[in-house]
Amino acid sequence: MNAKRLLLSFFILSFLVADAWSSVREVPLDELESTREQRQSTLIILRVIEKYHYKKHHLDDAMSGAILDRYLEALDPNKFFFSKKDIQSFEVYRNYLDDALKSARLDPAFKIFKVFRQRVDERIAHALKLLDQEFDFSADETYRFDRSEMEWVVDAAALEEIWRKKTKSEVLSLRLKDKPEDEIKKTLKERYLGLQRRTRQLGSNDVYQSFINAYTLSLEPHTAFMSPRVAENFDISMRLSLEGIGAVLRNESEYTVVQRTVAGGPAALGGEVHAGDKILGVGQDRDGEIVDVIGWRLQDVVDLIRGSKGSIVRLRLLPEKEGSGGRSSVTTLVRNKIKLEDQAAKKSIVEGLNGMGPVRIGVIDLPAFYRDFRGMSEGEKDFRSTTRDVRKLTGELMDEGIDGLILDLRQNGGGSLVEATELTGLFIPSGPVVQVKNANGELDVEQDPDPALVYGGPLAVLVDRNSASASEIFAGAIQDYRRGIIIGEPTFGKGTVQTLVDLDRFVRKGGDKLGRLRLTMAQFFRVKGGSTQFRGVVPDILYPSVDSSKKHGERGLENALPWAQIKPTAFEIQGLGSLQKYRGQHQKRIENDPGFRYLKDQALLLNEVRERTTVSLVSKTRKTEWKVREERRKAQRNRFLVAIGKKPLSDEDEDKRSDSDQKDDPVAKIALNEAARILSDYIGDKIRSAMVQQ
Repeated sequence: MNAKRLLLSFFILSFLVADAWSSVREVPLDELESTREQRQSTLIILRVIEKYHYKKHHLDDAMSGAILDRYLEALDPNKFFFSKKDIQSFEVYRNYLDDALKSARLDPAFKIFKVFRQRVDERIAHALKLLDQEFDFSADETYRFDRSEMEWVVDAAALEEIWRKKTKSEVLSLRLKDKPEDEIKKTLKERYLGLQRRTRQLGSNDVYQSFINAYTLSLEPHTAFMSPRVAENFDISMRLSLEGIGAVLRNESEYTVVQRTVAGGPAALGGEVHAGDKILGVGQDRDGEIVDVIGWRLQDVVDLIRGSKGSIVRLRLLPEKEGSGGRSSVTTLVRNKIKLEDQAAKKSIVEGLNGMGPVRIGVIDLPAFYRDFRGMSEGEKDFRSTTRDVRKLTGELMDEGIDGLILDLRQNGGGSLVEATELTGLFIPSGPVVQVKNANGELDVEQDPDPALVYGGPLAVLVDRNSASASEIFAGAIQDYRRGIIIGEPTFGKGTVQTLVDLDRFVRKGGDKLGRLRLTMAQFFRVKGGSTQFRGVVPDILYPSVDSSKKHGERGLENALPWAQIKPTAFEIQGLGSLQKYRGQHQKRIENDPGFRYLKDQALLLNEVRERTTVSLVSKTRKTEWKVREERRKAQRNRFLVAIGKKPLSDEDEDKRSDSDQKDDPVAKIALNEAARILSDYIGDKIRSAMVQQ
């Protein structure tokens, strides 16, 4: 999935579908016109962005062209509906949309959408006819399922050929799942008619929201408009965010995709739902029919998955590792409420590894930067927070006689800035933690609020590509202070600050509900002056990674704000010393390490799947590809298990638990154990140095 398409799908379409696509009725074409409220919102949005957005810009002809391109991509991200002839007809707007927005003339957006709706009707009518044909699955053909980087095809005839292969591929996928022919036709007919129906249900607010977000995305990835209905759903979702299966979902073309699982939730605990997996179907209870949800709007899929605590939901998943057209599987989950303690920090001790000697390394696994704001506001003295929990766990580990401490921030997507600041304060005597610069250039410096040093011993911080925001603030401060060793992969690179702006506040009391604007209004800077934005935090000791860092995190998002630098603020470096020796020891150790070899092999295999944009339409070939890929995966896993003295897995007991989410899995311990060895190397030198001085 290329970054541009993912960006558009997530930041435009996810908002669009969350609005329930306006209604349950088909909207007549003559109702697809801009409203007074939308025109009013447009003028306010432009004014707010001009005054408060962190990035200064010019709404000119160049941006007008970018807005047009993004709007077309938002409507048709995979180029299934518009032809080059359609696109050429829209070129009259390329240098016009900037002026249209300034005067709140929204007609171009609605005219383009009406053409889109007509093209959807035409393509669906053609696809339904194709279902009555017989396909030859021995003919040597391939289908390009990812067309996001392709040119728009010339005409309707070329689009019909694309749909012939698309329909053929979907028929083949269902055949390989052993579905009867009549059920295959029924499933695909419902899928295509559902797409047509949902498109016809899109109303004026949906069209407006998609168009105005084409403008906001032309600024940077995190600014977006929420219509009144979406803003209302957002409030509800925030109150219910920890209910259900514990998975964050996004729209990606015609699929609902798992963006991440929430620590402590049924999806993460079950170990069979992973980031990148596509949800193909949803069933209720243990024996309810699994409903095909390909092509559904996000909110409808969420409504099917959401349910009361203790009830059962079944998901048909296409794992990311299978690729498009791969084999799906069904997982059963019991819905539950995710409690704060399920996401709380947890401790463990690593000892007895080869080469560690008697050294004991304490580990605190921190999945999020949490704070019980409700408990705090209600005056509870013992409200839960990251800093309070880590302080307690650190004390317990010190009582247990640890020689060093690792904070594990892998998969930690961030959370409370206050907690990131206070947590840093546990490990430094005092001083600044992060600088925050707003759109006016004003600078605030967040300081360690408590001069007490809770732990001053050897420290390491383990991060990966999904460590973001507050995690990067903490890791960046520890690195700048030279207080601990940062180990792992370059982090996500999310170094900007967003706020929700209620547009109603800009009109007289009693005005219409105009929605909200999620606005990027500030940027984080480390105490040494560099930003966490875009580059993220680059570890002192890097783990080998097959994936290109340019394709992940902020670096993979179009229009992401660039890395920047300001003046450093005054702080006292702690003096960690040179780490070159430990880098060398790490490199030598992992050259023949079966765990890191396994991670590399798995990453290479996953990259092959991700980079693929076509699938074979030959039944025998696709079956063979499945078999070869699965045999490679199992062979790699078993080679690793045997190397560490464990029994290889048979086909019957193939472990389905996540390699990354289940931290008791031997694969998940590869990175942590090496971090413990690195810190042990450092501790050993400190001990020897102290003995010499004596």
